[in-house]
Amino acid sequence: MDKKINGKITEIRQSEDLESGKGVDNEEQKRESATRRKSLKTRPVRVLVRWLLVMTTVLAILAALSAVVWFFLGWKSLVQLILVAIVAYVAAGKWRWFYVALMTAPRDIKALYKYIRLLIQIKSWQRKDVTLVDIFRQNVKKHPHKPCILFEDEEWNFAQVEEFSNKIANVFKSHGYKKGDIVALFLENRPEFIATWLGLSKLGVIIPLINTNQRLDSLVHSITIARSQAVIFGSDLSDAIIDVLERIESKVALYQFSCNDKCSNDQRFRNLNNLLDNTPGTLPTISEKVHHHDQLVYIYTSGTTGLPKAAVINNSRFIFIAAAIHWLAGFKSSDCFYTPLPLYHTAGGCMSTGQMLLYGATLVIRKKFSASAYFSECSKYNCTVAQYIGEMCRYILAVPPKPTDTQHHLRMIYGNGLRPQIWSEFVERFKIPKVAEFYGATEGNANIVNVDNTMGAIGFVSRIIPSVYPISIIKVDPQSGEPIRDVKGLCIPCKPNEPGVFIGKIIPNNPSRAFLGYVDAEASKKKVVTDVFQKGDKAFLSGDILVADEFGNLFFKDRTGDTFRWKGENVSTSEVEAVLSNIISYKDVVVYGVEIRGQEGRAGMAAIFDPDGTLSLSLLAEGTKKALPFYARPIFIRILKKLDMTGTYKLKKNDLQKEGFNANEISDDIYYLDNTGAYSLLTPDIYEKINSGTIRV
Repeated sequence: MDKKINGKITEIRQSEDLESGKGVDNEEQKRESATRRKSLKTRPVRVLVRWLLVMTTVLAILAALSAVVWFFLGWKSLVQLILVAIVAYVAAGKWRWFYVALMTAPRDIKALYKYIRLLIQIKSWQRKDVTLVDIFRQNVKKHPHKPCILFEDEEWNFAQVEEFSNKIANVFKSHGYKKGDIVALFLENRPEFIATWLGLSKLGVIIPLINTNQRLDSLVHSITIARSQAVIFGSDLSDAIIDVLERIESKVALYQFSCNDKCSNDQRFRNLNNLLDNTPGTLPTISEKVHHHDQLVYIYTSGTTGLPKAAVINNSRFIFIAAAIHWLAGFKSSDCFYTPLPLYHTAGGCMSTGQMLLYGATLVIRKKFSASAYFSECSKYNCTVAQYIGEMCRYILAVPPKPTDTQHHLRMIYGNGLRPQIWSEFVERFKIPKVAEFYGATEGNANIVNVDNTMGAIGFVSRIIPSVYPISIIKVDPQSGEPIRDVKGLCIPCKPNEPGVFIGKIIPNNPSRAFLGYVDAEASKKKVVTDVFQKGDKAFLSGDILVADEFGNLFFKDRTGDTFRWKGENVSTSEVEAVLSNIISYKDVVVYGVEIRGQEGRAGMAAIFDPDGTLSLSLLAEGTKKALPFYARPIFIRILKKLDMTGTYKLKKNDLQKEGFNANEISDDIYYLDNTGAYSLLTPDIYEKINSGTIRV
């Protein structure tokens, strides 16, 4: 302490000597001391001026941001923002909040700017009461001969898509269809898919987009739950329709597109090609106007946990989904989009298709996804943006390297489901400049985007201005997914790095915050949680477990219900799947929990697709021992010879989980983790011994 005091006294004396000129031996030193004395005298003024300039700039920025927030989100959001800042300043030890704010400000300001531009455009369309068809027609007028849809060796320009859609509208108008009627579309990926539902929407007809993999019960369910009055299908799917003819109402009209010049001769089917040949391609006149908030399509959930549910998508919702990803991901009207995804789902059928419909971009589609053709086709069509989903990136990564891996013109890829475990490897191998990972459910209102290329993140929630986009993570029971509530009966928000379920606040008549639900009203109720942060408020319950880090970056962890408990610990199926996938060279794998008679919790079981029998069980056992804690290692391994997947490339976990590990009923080979740490064949006798407790696992 004495040393510090003495040092300070010396420093003061030296300063005094400089000011008085003492201790200066020659003229040069005198001039130098005079300069320093002048500098010392003016220093407080310069510091004050600099401080005033900085504070003026900061206040000007804050005032501008406050005005923008007030204008677009209302004064309540501004007050909430100020209160959050004050509370955060006090609660976080003052400096820490400012450190986080400083680190995340570039991301948040960039995203806020894009979000404001999005809102300006959305409000403009809403005010003008325009529909998707109206906006597309504007693009047709701008560039009628620009390539619109590229498919195999076909090229449709904007004028051709408009003409075909007009023909569809005229055919169905002449058959008596009008606004509010429902016509299902059961068609493989092809340009006619988009042009057909676009034409029907001109009449105000609602179009359920049916998954082309559905057969028998699930197909009947999809047609009937939507109350379809007609079904349009391709001739290559005619057998699937014939199989269910006796189970759908006889009054359901059936229209058939011929595919590859093949057409069923069944007299119950109307030949749509012949009808179109004799129909004008002019815009039909309609008696009842279609509005901005009118229903457009039904998009079905993937059906991983049972029969698919039909989510309601109206014009405003479709427009918002496509426009939001456009602005936040940084798309351009000049982009050429590559999507091998099914057009009956939101990702391919709304997000990528929407770029063509709303912004006049060119769209490249494919009948079915091919891992080996992905980058070669991106190069062939000169695509600048490519889309992925689910496990696609893992399949692509499993393809042996070739020159076309990097001979592309992509400036970004976008999608959801790129696992953090392979993110950097994928980007480095294929030389991807940017990944715009997004998160969102078809029916949900809580959609987010990774705007700053943060590895592994699916989006973010602002730590500075969280009220701008009201999404949250709340505490839930990991098994049931039910929200955990406080003494007041309200939900409890999660802290940074604490897992919880992702929710989005519901604001009716706001396309970004509304929850339109499913056609099935009972199913819709299950996705809404009430009394969230105050009595009477509502939010969409995503059912997904997410984690937010200190800076607000969001990371997917698991689905509620997919997490199971074993040996007193919670096991995340998605995390185990990611580890196993790397060990077994990216083979298809799904993990779930199964019950063992007399034991608490559920034992881990992994179903692995291995039709060629190349899986090494010894390497699998060794790899899981190194990479996973003992409670997360799969106790049972099922070798699948056939693959039953959804349209978004997910194994149907629910069916596998119901079958369990019963060796008496399952024909696939099943192995169990024995007491030596190796996987041994599970026989009916061993199955009984495990259930009786004779063999402990």
